[in-house]
Amino acid sequence: MTGPRYPDLIAKLPSTVPFVGPEVQERQRGAPFRARLGANESVFGPSPFAVAAMQDAAGLCWQYADATNYDLVRAIAIRLGARPDNIIIGEGIDGLLGYLVRLLVAPGDPVVTSDGAYPTFNYHVVGFGGTLHKVPFRNDHEDIDALMAKAAEVEAKIVYLSNPDNPMGSWHSGARLEKALDALPDGTLLLLDEAYIEFAPEGTAPRIDPDDPRVIRLRTFSKAFGMAGARVGYGIGAPDLIKSFDKVRNHFGMSKISQAGALAAYEDEGWLAEVIALVAAARDRIGDIARANGLTPLPSATNFVTVDCGRDGAFAKAVLAALIDQGVFVRMPFVSPGDRAIRISAGRPADLDILETALPKALEMARR
Repeated sequence: MTGPRYPDLIAKLPSTVPFVGPEVQERQRGAPFRARLGANESVFGPSPFAVAAMQDAAGLCWQYADATNYDLVRAIAIRLGARPDNIIIGEGIDGLLGYLVRLLVAPGDPVVTSDGAYPTFNYHVVGFGGTLHKVPFRNDHEDIDALMAKAAEVEAKIVYLSNPDNPMGSWHSGARLEKALDALPDGTLLLLDEAYIEFAPEGTAPRIDPDDPRVIRLRTFSKAFGMAGARVGYGIGAPDLIKSFDKVRNHFGMSKISQAGALAAYEDEGWLAEVIALVAAARDRIGDIARANGLTPLPSATNFVTVDCGRDGAFAKAVLAALIDQGVFVRMPFVSPGDRAIRISAGRPADLDILETALPKALEMARR
């Protein structure tokens, strides 16, 4: 008796996931977290209108969802001054990353990213047999010039750039990104991950024609809109590329509940503004807590603050472990020199009260 015959590529891949979720860690430690500040979710939740819309849609979940995502696509297109054929909906940015890589990357194809950037993108590239080429961060920012130079050197199919950036929280101006397109090699697609764009200062989003075939922009309902568990993301790009997603996407990957919630959330601009203000206040509080303990908060255009622990990765990891031992879920960048820091998501006042008490104890434990 034999099992399935895996292709060589799949047989050689490790059975790993990009992130170990907080629920897994809670089971491992045998206790729930007191403060969930590690996954960059919005603890402030979705719009009440989105919650009501999802509750109403729950009774219709016996139906398949509209595979074209008609209403949501049109709402997004109108807001962005684009056309419906510029918009693709998928199961969060993660789902769209997988579809895009499947579309463009064959075994051995070169792809460029930053060393330490979002690991789920790397997971998809490796899973489809692509070859990753990485450039280091520069002063805690993704190095646009180095990314473009590497893309030209290896004739990359895709160059990945997040703005604002995860995990450092840094950002480039929209004008800087517009200028960078002049250096983008022919045949290379710029994948611009804008998961945190709603939290960024005015002028961070570049002015790029949705019909520009050189760029696809990915955004999400998981952060500012507070719907990480609903799995809704969208892409903005030229019609030919957007239409090509139909070749590979799961046409019934969205649920009616998620579609209804996302549409209501997108239309509630008042709630979005309130969340952005709450996040800004939480970032300030995290910065104050960090400085009170002799640590350095890095400037952030996201819903988290990356805090420089002042030593090496081993010390930061010890701080993280000590916080987790106290029931505070946080994460840290994976790659040096970013791994000198821990990353703390914006929380409610009660969550940050717990952090304020736990952090000095964690530092004391790490310094032993």
